Amino acid sequence: MNKGQLVDKIAGDAKISKVQAGAALDSFITATMGALKKGDKVTLVGFGTYSVSKRSARIGRNPQTGKEIKIPAKKVVKFKAGKEFSSKLK
Repeated sequence: MNKGQLVDKIAGDAKISKVQAGAALDSFITATMGALKKGDKVTLVGFGTYSVSKRSARIGRNPQTGKEIKIPAKKVVKFKAGKEFSSKLK
């Protein structure tokens, strides 16, 4: 499912226009990114939790040449599915 399909589904389920559904989805995405950028967690009970984790610098290998390369430290977004969400996938 892509963003357009998700907007269509939200609009249909909530009985609102696609423009309103798109604005609501964009607002959710912006608010989530803003919270994660500040280092906060975003928890949606029954769905899951978004959080930021730090990945330390490490040495890797170029798979084509075998030469060692330095991989810099960076922050990554993690998603942990909630219990209710996980149980519906079984």
